[in-house]
Amino acid sequence: MIVEVYKRVQGSSGENRLEVIQGDVLKHQLPYFDLCVANTPYQISSPLVFRLLAHRPMFRAAVLMFQREFALRLTAKPGDNLYCRLSVNVQLLARVNHLMKVAKNNFRPPPKVESSVVRIEPRNPPPLINFKEWDGMLRICFQRKNRMLRAIFLQKSVLRMLEEKRKTAHSLGTLGEDGTLTPGLNATTGDSELLMADEGQALSTLFASLGREDGKEDDMQEEDSEKVGDNVQEAMDVDASSGRSKTAKKGINQALRESVDKVLKETDFATVRSKEMSIQDFTTLLRSFHTQGVRFG
Repeated sequence: MIVEVYKRVQGSSGENRLEVIQGDVLKHQLPYFDLCVANTPYQISSPLVFRLLAHRPMFRAAVLMFQREFALRLTAKPGDNLYCRLSVNVQLLARVNHLMKVAKNNFRPPPKVESSVVRIEPRNPPPLINFKEWDGMLRICFQRKNRMLRAIFLQKSVLRMLEEKRKTAHSLGTLGEDGTLTPGLNATTGDSELLMADEGQALSTLFASLGREDGKEDDMQEEDSEKVGDNVQEAMDVDASSGRSKTAKKGINQALRESVDKVLKETDFATVRSKEMSIQDFTTLLRSFHTQGVRFG
């Protein structure tokens, strides 16, 4: 393919301006670029998107072709069936627009799937937010996106995980009104470096991880989500006479449970489903959890 590309520009005005880089786009150090236009291998769609969004300096726009369903997930809005963790993470970092459909008959031989072209424009400057905290919360929210948040967050498994986070986390501070995290009095230098969008390797590594995991979610999607969180009803089973959760009798930190429940009630998200929440809603929720000392990263 590379030989054919060089052959086509040989003797033309663009011959001296063409540079071909051969390698794995997910591993190769990308040069500076302003625009990215690609017919992407569909199996690397998600990690490629996050690889591009982690690239510095930031590019102006990317026009990419994906499998139709993946493209619709990138552009899905709250309430859409395909709205998922991938949708929220990508739209937090970029503006995404669906440009056109590409029928399979446009290819030889025709593939088994339909395609779409999307335009991705990174938000510049990027949002100042702790992405580990952000995505840690989203993982919980989208365990079962059709469930109410209170049913999700009061699972025994979730509460135990949050308790472990609380025990091991340093004092990281609180999330401000503008979405930025302010270091606490006991925050170390290492903690502070995690509080806002890191322009270096740490951010790239995190995004690469998100890309791989979101890709797996895309394959599974919500059909398998009913297998997640078998303890929802147990976490929601409240003794009406005492007003205390039965989970408190089984080693769950009652104070943490009350903090989580307080956040959900005060933000009016207790009976809201993840699939209905906007990015601003998730930002408000994360900020409220931080004010109660609840951590996800």
